[in-house]
Amino acid sequence: MTHDLLKAEIHCHIEGAAPPALTLRQAQKYGVDPTSFMQGETYAWRDFAEFIQAYDKVASLFRTEEDYAILTESYLLELAAIKTIYSEIIVSPDHGDRIGLGADAYLAGITDGIHAAREKTGIEARIIVTGERHFGPDRVIAAAHYAARSHNPLVTGFNMAGEERMGRVADYARAFDIARDAGLGLTIHAGEVCGAFSVTDALDLVKPSRIGHGVRAIDDPPLVQRLVEAGVVLEVCPGSNVALNVAANFESHPLKPLMQAGVRVCINSDDPPFFGTSLAREYELASTVMGFSKHQINAMTRTALEAAFVDEETRSRLLARFDRHAAGDDALKLG
Repeated sequence: MTHDLLKAEIHCHIEGAAPPALTLRQAQKYGVDPTSFMQGETYAWRDFAEFIQAYDKVASLFRTEEDYAILTESYLLELAAIKTIYSEIIVSPDHGDRIGLGADAYLAGITDGIHAAREKTGIEARIIVTGERHFGPDRVIAAAHYAARSHNPLVTGFNMAGEERMGRVADYARAFDIARDAGLGLTIHAGEVCGAFSVTDALDLVKPSRIGHGVRAIDDPPLVQRLVEAGVVLEVCPGSNVALNVAANFESHPLKPLMQAGVRVCINSDDPPFFGTSLAREYELASTVMGFSKHQINAMTRTALEAAFVDEETRSRLLARFDRHAAGDDALKLG
């Protein structure tokens, strides 16, 4: 059982974390019929394209700064309740602009939600600004400029998400140069829908410290060795991968072979309610179905904290808290 373990998550999209009950309240608030994207309290989709459509429809129900504060606080409180001490949430200023709220107000609402959750539970959280690949290089570059000039101390990373099959990584490389020059941590979605080559492109052209997903690297043994040698962290989301048929099932998921090969990996939930999962379930499945020991799961959590886009003082504090808890757990077992 993993309920007593401290947890951390560094890959979750904020709109994708919307609890279905909250989404239904938002639909009622705005007079929207949710039946085109929900069945009861379950998000409904059949393939990756329909998932994106359902995601966008859910996201459209969060329209004000207050809506985003409630969404963010709700998710972080859910995480804190399962002993999560750190969370990074992926946000899209483009979305704030598209819904007419504006990127600044969008980010302010998310920031308010983070502060509220921290005051109530002590959970630490940071924001990763993302560019959406399917809107083209210009929009991703604009998102990087926005992140670079942000004066929000919670914005500490830059990412690119969206439809992985559109465009070449080279088309978007400038965005990552902008973010790097601004001192932001870099991560990029790769090796999920597309094969191992997309991970190679990311390493060659972006040089990130982390890769979102990256599990298709398992198909290329020299690439796996390159990840080991570079120390690049894979933000692995098993439930998402199984739901989207990236992996056939949890038993055959590449997380364990990647870890056994020496790749730095950690556990994340991605868009949890869309995939019928949660961070708690991801940790539990790692233990019960995927066969990881508590020591191995703790090692992945520690990797997430080591790779977190935070200042070193915050990292040291989080690691000290985590190590004290893990040491106490070991002492109990020895006793």
